[in-house]
Amino acid sequence: MGTNKRNRFDVSPYLFISPVFILLALLVVYPIAYAFYLSVMDTNLTTKWEFVGLSNYISLLKDGSMINSLKVTFLFTIVVVLGHLAVGTILALAMNKKKPGVTVLRTILIIPWLLPDVVVALLYKWIFNANYGVFNTILIRLGILQKNQAWLSTGSAFVILAIVCIWKGYALIMVNVMAGLQSVPEDIYEAAKLDGAKPVQTFFKITLPLIRPVISTAVILDTVWWFKHYTIIKLLTDGGPGSSTSTVSISIYKEAFTFHNYGTAAAGAGIVFVICWLISKVMRRVMDCDEVKEIILYQKTREEEILYLMQFLLSGHCW
Repeated sequence: MGTNKRNRFDVSPYLFISPVFILLALLVVYPIAYAFYLSVMDTNLTTKWEFVGLSNYISLLKDGSMINSLKVTFLFTIVVVLGHLAVGTILALAMNKKKPGVTVLRTILIIPWLLPDVVVALLYKWIFNANYGVFNTILIRLGILQKNQAWLSTGSAFVILAIVCIWKGYALIMVNVMAGLQSVPEDIYEAAKLDGAKPVQTFFKITLPLIRPVISTAVILDTVWWFKHYTIIKLLTDGGPGSSTSTVSISIYKEAFTFHNYGTAAAGAGIVFVICWLISKVMRRVMDCDEVKEIILYQKTREEEILYLMQFLLSGHCW
């Protein structure tokens, strides 16, 4: 009798977690499935529902404006993510100190990340306004400009947009790199110092390989986020001038709500989803160094870990 009770399948744990699965299905699975359904239809969302198969995907891939948007998106994402990586890493190294006032500085540096995208876009739109912007006023008073410039309506729009987005998002990399730096054992640095390693060698041979998994995760999240970014671009430049800042998100929005091609817009969203998935897979493969993880996970003693890790890192196997 006792054996039967033990072998009986207990459904109560699944009942407890079922609300979570239902919520995930409603908020994640259903929207994705419905978007895919729309992508194979020619529809106005009311009376017209015509199955067209992969025609929407094919027409998008043949559309010159969509291809141009993808090119702009890739360039924009590369510039912004590299900017985040450079600024965030430098600031993380500078803030990874135990000195008075560092905590306050860390808090201040995180503020741009906490600001809503709408606030950031409107703030910089005011700064670079052609008629009363602060940027024009400063340059005119310094004698650099003779009259106001429409910065967001010229070829400089892409550069300004990239700078604004770098300012907005560098804190993600900074916070993650600081967390990675603080997780590196001090014993390793002491051992490297005893072996005569210089600060630059220590950073590239020890610090960077050890925090590489953290950087990898942060960069992947950052890349996917800015590849599909919409709000700041829409409010700051609206894809202009011309199509110089027209990313794929702007093109999809216009396809849906300007031209009312909902099926084509859904197909564009599907293409973005696949690209973001491929980006995450490729970047994870390129940036991960699994051997470091294995060393940290499987070494039995502290002394063995430090000795083995020092030998491995200084040999440069991660690079």
